[in-house]
Amino acid sequence: MRETPAGSSAPVILSNEPGSFARGVLAERHPALIQRVREAFPYGPRQHSALDALLDEITDGVVEPLAPSAHDHEVWSAWGREYFGRSWFDIPFLWAESYFYRRLLGTVGYFGPGPWQGIDPFAPFKQAELRDAAVDEELRALDALADAPAAERATALLHAALWGNRADLGFRVTAAEPAADAAEALVADDSAALWRLLPAGAPAGVAVVADNAGRELIPDLVLIDHLLEHGHAEHAVLHVKPHPYYVSDATTSDVVDCLRRLARAPGEAGRTGARLWAAMATGRLEVRAHAFFCAPLPYEEMPEDLRREFEAVPLTVFKGDLNYRRLVGDRKWDATVPFAERTAHFPGAVAALRTLKSDVIVGLEQETLETLERSGAAWRTSGTHALIQVRM
Repeated sequence: MRETPAGSSAPVILSNEPGSFARGVLAERHPALIQRVREAFPYGPRQHSALDALLDEITDGVVEPLAPSAHDHEVWSAWGREYFGRSWFDIPFLWAESYFYRRLLGTVGYFGPGPWQGIDPFAPFKQAELRDAAVDEELRALDALADAPAAERATALLHAALWGNRADLGFRVTAAEPAADAAEALVADDSAALWRLLPAGAPAGVAVVADNAGRELIPDLVLIDHLLEHGHAEHAVLHVKPHPYYVSDATTSDVVDCLRRLARAPGEAGRTGARLWAAMATGRLEVRAHAFFCAPLPYEEMPEDLRREFEAVPLTVFKGDLNYRRLVGDRKWDATVPFAERTAHFPGAVAALRTLKSDVIVGLEQETLETLERSGAAWRTSGTHALIQVRM
């Protein structure tokens, strides 16, 4: 991922601009997260020492390579050859964020060998969110939708999956949740095009690339259930991360936790959970976890096997900010650059469902952009605005 690639008119986002969102993530959110992880488990001296060293490195040092003994040393050496030895703030933001999480997992022994191998350092945060009373309230709301007309229910569940993306544990490390009366607004709404790609009775599948676990993943699963139950898709593939990533990113174990949370709930939520559990057993719902989902690269560089998977379905739905950044490119694009132009590399129809929590955005109408800019609000990063964008 070069900083000024040929043919690109937009500079890559770095973290060295004072007051920028990217700088705040590296300078504030990541150190705060290290402290939260340190306090979440009874780690031993080795883990505490490694966490201290990582904190020193990201705040005052330079990017260090993985140890030669690391299982993924070779691939990260190739990805990072331009960046090792430089300040964390002077390399591409997307790469720096991804590498930070890889290093954080290494400090606590996730990749082993040892007793902490495979222990998700973010699990306590995800589990606490699933136990939150707010989840009970959200699940009860499904009862009110059970008898609604299919079109009304579909719209409500699509918007629940969209705004559920705001439930991002990493986003809340250093920022309060938006107020209940925040100016929630869709800055782009291609939902009609999305439903045209998934008509009732379509004998095809759909792919959903998940973002966060917990309070976001539950509405994603409920939406998938609706697509299967009402014939918008014959089968669905839910793509998750192969290991913990970006605090709240969903893994297979998070899918299982959410399915259990649904299945044990009363009313419509429980019935939804039972249907999804059965769909897993019959293969109508599959969970896949390709290694590329934890790579610091744009989707334009996806491997051929993953490209073929996306080619095989009529629509791929990407959830969340990280997927959006990787889909359109983590660059300072003019916000009016067409979404279709920035996703022309993708091997099929694609939709993005995202609440805005980072600077990157494309596909806005000029009038919409001017209105947002006049507002004076941090609309790109505050989570108060959202979008549904589709390339047919």
